[in-house]
Amino acid sequence: MSETQELQLVGNQGAFGLPASFEHAQRVAKMLSSSSLIPKDYQGNIQNTMIALELAFRLGVSPLLVMQNLYIIQGKPSWSSTFIIAAINSCGKFSPLMFDVSGEGMQRGCIAHCKDLGTDTRVESPRITMQMATDEGWVSKPGSKWKTMPELMIRYRAAAFFGRLYCPEIMMGMQTVEENKDIAPIIQDQKEVSRVAEIDRATQMIEA
Repeated sequence: MSETQELQLVGNQGAFGLPASFEHAQRVAKMLSSSSLIPKDYQGNIQNTMIALELAFRLGVSPLLVMQNLYIIQGKPSWSSTFIIAAINSCGKFSPLMFDVSGEGMQRGCIAHCKDLGTDTRVESPRITMQMATDEGWVSKPGSKWKTMPELMIRYRAAAFFGRLYCPEIMMGMQTVEENKDIAPIIQDQKEVSRVAEIDRATQMIEA
């Protein structure tokens, strides 16, 4: 079997579909995990890299794109919100995602919406409000970005809700980084603290 045929087989069956797919994915994972350009969660970790390859095959995107946007928060794989927005925009089912923000104070809220290209109808997320964020305990979490970047956070959460409702094949049952941070218990492990701090810095760079 040629290299091109092997790649086609992996793409059709996923990393775990057939023995040939699995063996090829192992070789690719070993090569990728030896790179210093991929995130630390995958460096030297063939198992994590194999999972990233499987997700990449299922989504039809670059494995590097998955690794750059899939984080481990309290042991749970979590998508970055920017990846979810980009994936929705590029899936071909919808017009670009837009955000309607209105209200003041605790009633400040956001709806993510776009047009379904198949039916030419508007589809939208539930409205995410600061009142909801407070009631759910998201705002009171130590280091919560809901206190310092509420405008960004309501958009991120609306996008996540939209994705879960209208394109679950992108979310794959996973939550976003921000969602898992909001529901996670207070972190004690220093390695995890450093990882979350790294994500926070990246979020601040996006906002800037």
